[in-house]
Amino acid sequence: MKCRQCGQSFDQCVLDLGAHPPSNAYLTEQGLRQPERRYPLRLMVCPHCWLAQVEDATAAEELFGADYAYFSSFSTSWLAHAAACVESAVQRFALGADSLVVEVAANDGYLLQYVAERGVPHYGIEPTAAAAAAARARGIDVVGEFFGAALAARLRAERGGADWIVANNVLAHVPDLNDFVAGFACLVKESGVISFEFQYLPELVGQNQFDTIYHEHFSYLSLLSVEPLLARHGLAAFDVERLSTHGGSLRLWVAPAVVRRGDSPALSALRAEEARAGLAGLDFYRQMGRRAERAAVAVLGFLADAARAGKTTVAYGAAAKGNTLLNFAGVTSLLLPYVVDRNPHKQGQAMPGSRIPIVDESRIRATRPEYVLILPWNLRAEIEQQLAYIREWGGRFVIPIPELVIE
Repeated sequence: MKCRQCGQSFDQCVLDLGAHPPSNAYLTEQGLRQPERRYPLRLMVCPHCWLAQVEDATAAEELFGADYAYFSSFSTSWLAHAAACVESAVQRFALGADSLVVEVAANDGYLLQYVAERGVPHYGIEPTAAAAAAARARGIDVVGEFFGAALAARLRAERGGADWIVANNVLAHVPDLNDFVAGFACLVKESGVISFEFQYLPELVGQNQFDTIYHEHFSYLSLLSVEPLLARHGLAAFDVERLSTHGGSLRLWVAPAVVRRGDSPALSALRAEEARAGLAGLDFYRQMGRRAERAAVAVLGFLADAARAGKTTVAYGAAAKGNTLLNFAGVTSLLLPYVVDRNPHKQGQAMPGSRIPIVDESRIRATRPEYVLILPWNLRAEIEQQLAYIREWGGRFVIPIPELVIE
């Protein structure tokens, strides 16, 4: 395949997870009567620029269609994270009534609502219809298109340049990285800044987070792979923050290179850390395969043992990462009768591939399962607090990643 960043050909596969349906292609009653499309899910690493990426299989329009069911605001911890991010940026960069904030992949307005509270002019860009509608219901101005260089040029001409462009957990979802980043270079003011948040690849590798690999995540990012991409479009990182979100993420602060803001100590230290860890070598990435297989076998074995003992296990969180895990392990409703999710857009549908029904939380109190498998393990603390009542009947939590833990 050709690298989606540097364009060079390569064929280094470091992890093969088999064939999966798109992880957010939840099944309606009609969909359950039809066959599902499955695509190879293989993680490749380009030895020229060290970008980890899934093999080309599907188009963004198919993955992020009108019925795309991810809504950021259903996580209270993520809302708190967004509020803190806005507060910090407003103070650090003196954003006010004369500024312009733009969020790319604004989703349901989870972050821009806090920008609005501070009276800072803003708008969002969100191509998925359901999420965009939810943002508009909050009073957020939303451009309902996929972002890239052409859209950025139009918006710059119509609305002016941005003082802060926010891009949380979207860089990994983009098939054409160069067109996407070129859009930021066009839309940001010369004096402006961009913040990219993304799951950090070394954490994925080190914490066995293979379930975060799915078709909607085209790329898996490190500083080593992102900095050449930025430079190609006249941008440069000047600071970085380590975050606990999504199992370990980075918030990379970026600006037009002509401004020459200089590197923060944190940024210089991270470059050195990646060099010591060996990110510029295939052995670093190849360690994932055996660990992923062991984790999948452990989950399947636990579910089978519990069923044989006459105990019920259910799951919480119809997350994309859960679909990767369940499909790789070969889990079906025979071992996991239902998955609970707070998002009403998912309730009444079924998980892609495994076809496990998605229900609301009342089912847990009604059926009193012995175990609850937490699929979005990155929200473990929030979910355990929310479902603490399962302790009333001796219920226990099961955490699948990085290793199976029963609490």
